[in-house]
Amino acid sequence: MRKKIIKTTERLTISQIIVLFYFFAAIISTILLTLPITLKDGVELSFIDALFTAISAISVTGLSTINLSETLSVPGTFIFAFILQFGGIGVMALGTFFWLLVGKKIGFRERRLIMIDQNATSLSGVVDTVKNILIAFIVIELIGTILLGIHFINYFPTWQEAFLQGFFASVSAATNAGYDITGKSLLPFATDYYVQLINITLLVLGAIGYPVLIEVRNYFRHKGDLKYRFSLFTKVTTLTYFLLVVIGTAFIYLFEKKNFFADKSWHESFFYSLFQSVSTRNGGLATMDVSDFSTPTLLLICLLMFIGASPSSVGGGIRTTTFAIVILSIFSYAQGKNTIKVFKKEVDIEDVFKSYIVITTATIICGISVILLSFIEPRFTLMEILFEVTSAFGTSGFSMGITANLSTFGKIIIMILMFIGRVGIISFLFIIRGTPKKESIHYPKERIIIG
Repeated sequence: MRKKIIKTTERLTISQIIVLFYFFAAIISTILLTLPITLKDGVELSFIDALFTAISAISVTGLSTINLSETLSVPGTFIFAFILQFGGIGVMALGTFFWLLVGKKIGFRERRLIMIDQNATSLSGVVDTVKNILIAFIVIELIGTILLGIHFINYFPTWQEAFLQGFFASVSAATNAGYDITGKSLLPFATDYYVQLINITLLVLGAIGYPVLIEVRNYFRHKGDLKYRFSLFTKVTTLTYFLLVVIGTAFIYLFEKKNFFADKSWHESFFYSLFQSVSTRNGGLATMDVSDFSTPTLLLICLLMFIGASPSSVGGGIRTTTFAIVILSIFSYAQGKNTIKVFKKEVDIEDVFKSYIVITTATIICGISVILLSFIEPRFTLMEILFEVTSAFGTSGFSMGITANLSTFGKIIIMILMFIGRVGIISFLFIIRGTPKKESIHYPKERIIIG
C-alpha cells in the first residue's frame, strides 16, 4: 500500500502535491472542528459548515457560516488559531518546522515543495526563508497579543478573557484571517484608534509579503548601509500596496462624505476609510457594517478585494504585482514602448505574459461564479453576490451578510473560490496542466488584428 502511494505521488507535479497537502489540511481541520472539545456544550456543527469554516480558515478568508463566539469553546479557540497558521504561514512552512523538530533531512523534493508553496524563484535558501517566516510570525503575533491583551483589560471582565481575546485578535490580524471571537468583528472598537492602529499594523505585516519583511530585516542588519539594494519585487509590491491603501482611503472618504460619513467627525471618517481600505487587502475585519456603504464604495471595495494582497503573503486575489505590471504595460504601450522599465530595471517579458494570464483567468473565474450564484441564489442582489465572490477570491472575508444563508451548492462555489484565491492563479493553472511538455512542432506565424 505504501509503495502504491509513493508511486502515485511521484506521478504528480509539485503543484498537485501541494494541493493534496492543503486538501488533507482541510480534512484534518474539518475533523478538529467537529470534536466535542472544540465546541461549546450543546452546539452541533454540520459537515458542510465545518468544511466551509475549515477551508475559509486554511485560505485565511474569514467568510463564515457560523458565529465563532457562539460555537467555539476555549480549547476550540486555540485549536482554531492553530488552523489559521496553516493558511497564514503555509502548509509547507509548518511541515518544514515539524520536519526540523524531528530531525528529518530536507531533501531536494521537499525544497521544491517549499519553493512553490512560498512562491520563491529559486531553491537557494528556502529552508532559511521558512525559518525566518516562522520566527517573524511568532514574534509579530506575540507582540500583538501583549499590546492588545493589556488594552482589552478595559473591555473584558477578567484578564484571562482579555488576553484570550488579544491572542485570537493578534493571530487573526497577522494571518489576515478576518475572524473574531467577539461576535461583532471590530465594531465594538469603532472609536478606539489604538486597537485599530495595532490591527492595521498586523494586517499590513501579514499582507505586504514575506520577501519584503525579510529584505527590510536584512536592511536593518546592514545598519542602514546605503549600498544595500532592495529587489525590484520589494520596490514594486511595497509601492503598489501602499498606493492602493492611500487611493482606497481617499475614494472611500470621498464617496461616503455625504452618505455614511455625513454625521461623523473628520477623524471618525478618516479612520473608517483607512481601516476598511487596509482590510480590503485581505483582512476582512471591519469597524462597521459594510452594507451601510453606498454602491460606488462597495464596487471600489470589490475591485480592491479582487486585486488582493502581495505575492508570497497571507493574501489572495490577483496580487499587487500583477495589477502593477498590467497598469505599467498599458502606459508603456501607450507611449510606444515595447518594454516595461521601472526603478531603472526592465521587467521580464515572461512576467508580463503571466500577469495578463492571471488577470484574465481570474476575471473569467469570478465572472462565471457571479453568473452561477445569480442563478442558484435568486433571492440575493447582484451587488451582494459580486461582493461575496470577490471577497472569497481575494480571501478578504468581507460580506454583506449572505454567507450563512447560501445554499449548499452556493457554499461549494465560494469554497472553490477561496481555495483558488489562496493557492494563486498560476499554481491553480499548474495543477490543471500537469507536467509541462516541450513543443517539438512549430507552424508559420501570422498576425491577427487585435482591438
